[in-house]
Amino acid sequence: MTKIIPRSEYPRPDFKRDEWLNLNGQWNFDFDDKNTGLREAWYVNHNFSQKITVPYAFQTKLSGIEIKKFHDVVWYERGFTIPESWQEKKIHLHFGAVDYRATVWVNGRFVRAHEGGHTSFYADITDALINGENRVVVRAEDISTDLEQPRGKQYWEVESGGIFYTRTTGIWQTIWLEPVSPTFLEKVKLTPNIDTGEISIEYIVQNRTGKQELELEISYDGQSIANKTVPVHPVQRKNKYSVLLKDFANGEGNLWSPETPNLYQVKFCLKEDGVILDKVHSYFGMRKISIHDGKIELNNKPYYMKLILDQGYYPEGLLTAPTDEDLRRDIELTKEMGFNGIRKHQKVEEPRYLYWADQLGLLVWGEMANSHTFTDKSIQRMTSEWQEAIERDYNHPSIVAWVPLNESWGVPRLKRDPRQANHLVSMYYLTKSIDSSRLVISNDGWEHTISDILTIHDYAGEKGVLKERYSTLENVLKFNPADRSLFVKDFHYHNEPIMVSEFGGIAYKKSEWQGWGYTSASNNDDFIERYYKVVSSLLESPLVQGFCYTQITDVEQEINGLLTYDRKPKVDLNIIREINEGKKLTFAEKESRRE
Repeated sequence: MTKIIPRSEYPRPDFKRDEWLNLNGQWNFDFDDKNTGLREAWYVNHNFSQKITVPYAFQTKLSGIEIKKFHDVVWYERGFTIPESWQEKKIHLHFGAVDYRATVWVNGRFVRAHEGGHTSFYADITDALINGENRVVVRAEDISTDLEQPRGKQYWEVESGGIFYTRTTGIWQTIWLEPVSPTFLEKVKLTPNIDTGEISIEYIVQNRTGKQELELEISYDGQSIANKTVPVHPVQRKNKYSVLLKDFANGEGNLWSPETPNLYQVKFCLKEDGVILDKVHSYFGMRKISIHDGKIELNNKPYYMKLILDQGYYPEGLLTAPTDEDLRRDIELTKEMGFNGIRKHQKVEEPRYLYWADQLGLLVWGEMANSHTFTDKSIQRMTSEWQEAIERDYNHPSIVAWVPLNESWGVPRLKRDPRQANHLVSMYYLTKSIDSSRLVISNDGWEHTISDILTIHDYAGEKGVLKERYSTLENVLKFNPADRSLFVKDFHYHNEPIMVSEFGGIAYKKSEWQGWGYTSASNNDDFIERYYKVVSSLLESPLVQGFCYTQITDVEQEINGLLTYDRKPKVDLNIIREINEGKKLTFAEKESRRE
């Protein structure tokens, strides 16, 4: 029997307050298959028949339920008590993520609704609170077969199959309470500029009067780098200041990269007439991702991206990592294998993962979970949730690229429907309008419109085929992966850097899991040789500037990971690292290091 220990770490580490109350743990729970809960006012009174461990979805083992059948409407309930020291504060109820549509009541009073299965939201519940024990009720609606809903890899059949996996319904990230003053720091946006040595700080203060000021204290490795007090404009919602970092002014600035993940700490202190209203702790990395003369550059130097595809699934938690240590360990294993980044695939990953990527040094391509049909409704849902994801995760230095769509998912008629091509273009520019500091790939894999990188998905397993294909630009541009053109009609190549952003996918069975891959290996030596062939082909290409191997772990019916689903290496990770570094091992060396 798995011991269920709910997630207890602070869920928003890039915007942290000292006081908070975790609401994970055992909640009352019920399915509402007849959808009668609203009519019967379950949010006022209901005799719940089940228990569930939050933040794990009912489909998971860690929830204590583990049922895979469709249950599209679910309800949660639990009690909580506000600490006495919070009595004069406003109380915010935070949700890391609820899939897909959430409605929240406190003491029978409606406080918030939210749509979007991967993004965070909160409610000010102050006016709904009573003395003593309070009661929060959550209704989650997740239509299992709704293809207009951004669902990513969550399958619309009962059993997972092909490239699709078990669904996640309801609460799947941490819920917590937080006290704030009536006037508080709502949001900060941190944009580094390594060329000038400045950090740009945009900040929004709620309930501002013009009497407040914001103190900034920036430090690195315990040493003060900058201190500044800036005003809070009484009318202008967004304020912006740039702060010069002392070490950059002295020519000794500390850049962030996977090799040197240097982070600056920043404390925000909101004051009025000398009285502290709010304190927030954050951090940032001074790094720059750019394209110059057709080359990908990190911190103004050419940089070869060696990424691995990561679905972000776990055997006992599905989309939810069992523990914070599991998130950290995934990143450590990635780096042990010689990769410098990951492409999170069809999942907006939780902030705790991004925190460890920031801390340990790993590039991240952030990707939206796509819908699987093209309608006005799917467009609205995609764009709304995608904006929330970019805005929430903007401050993480590990994120260097945004991928709104993958392999024409949700836009299947790009060749014949100009609206769908326009949608790709609009997603590119929408993303750039929110975040101009990162790269954007409009449609990863093929059928690009406007993208900062020409990304290609190619699961050929023969070295000769791959070497020839990526030997000349002419050969690359005439390739049609999966019988799709690289560019949509009327869009063309304009010297974008070329990356093979999915390849490999070699199936190798090393656990009890049964499954498939794009090619298949029979033993350790066969697997290593196949891995060497596909990786070395790309490393030797004069054109390819990076790759993303499929994938880090087996997932359900897929056995094409470098690790098993439970994170056990299939072969010596040092061999994987050396191949990624461009070294070729002799057969004798491989034999001497077999597991």
